[in-house]
This record gives sequence, structure tokens and C-alpha cells, in this order.
Amino acid sequence: MSELHIAQVNIARMKEPLDSPVMAGFVARLEEINALADGSPGFVWRLQTGEGNATYLRPYDDERILFNLSVWKDIESLKQYVYRTAHAELLRDRRSWFDQFAGASVALWWVPAGHIPSIDEAKERLAHLEAHGATEFAFTFKSLTASASGGAARPPALRA
Repeated sequence: MSELHIAQVNIARMKEPLDSPVMAGFVARLEEINALADGSPGFVWRLQTGEGNATYLRPYDDERILFNLSVWKDIESLKQYVYRTAHAELLRDRRSWFDQFAGASVALWWVPAGHIPSIDEAKERLAHLEAHGATEFAFTFKSLTASASGGAARPPALRA
């Protein structure tokens, strides 16, 4: 069996443009939080421009949507980074900077080790999650927790 990693995409709609004073607290922490991800156990890759982040990429027509895409060795490493590091502080404060998002804003999916997902692939996973709910094709942390049998938490090849 080939090794699988976990890809994640998340999007958020800023309350104001990135250079607005409203966004200053978020922008001030970007370098720190990205460096934390880069150095976290299980981190594999993240989408970034020459500036070291993906903040200025705009894959959607809405100029205020920020796009984050990364790959991790396993779900536990990703969860550790998201919920048990300084990143969790940004999650707690997100309503200061971001509007409530009406649709799917986070999607997870399995990728073969070495695969780097494209922006279009990530957008497709989010759209699929929005249209069909959690499946093997795209799922969420919440759907993993709700699944008594492990469901999408385990790679498809490991399911009984």
C-alpha cells in the first residue's frame, strides 16, 4: 500500500481589505503562524507565494476570500497544529477579522505521499463538500469525530 497524507483547504472572508486597520492583528501574526506550521511535526507542504504565504492569492472572484492549502503526514499532526498551538488563538479571534461563512470553508482529503494539490483541486473538494456533505472525497474534522467507525478518518485502503 502506498503512503497517504492528508490535504486541507480552508477559506475565510475578510471583514475588510488586508491593509485595513481591522485586519492588522491578523496580518501581524501571519509570519509567526506560518513559521509555526512549517516547523510543526507532520507538516509536509503549504501553498505560498514569494512572500512566504498565500495571503495575496485570490482564487475566487471575491477579493476578500483568503485561501489556505496545506499537506500533512497525518490527521493528528494537522489537528495538533490547528487546535493545540498558537494557531488556536487565531481561531478564537477569527470573528474579529472574518465574516461568518455561509458555505463549506474547510475540506480535508487523502492524497498520495508526494502529491501537491492544486488550487483547482482544493476548490473542487470544497465545492463537493458543500454539495454532498462529508464523503471520502472531501470531509471535515467534525465529520471525523461524528463517525463511530472511523469513516473518512482512515485512508480508504485501511478500512475493514
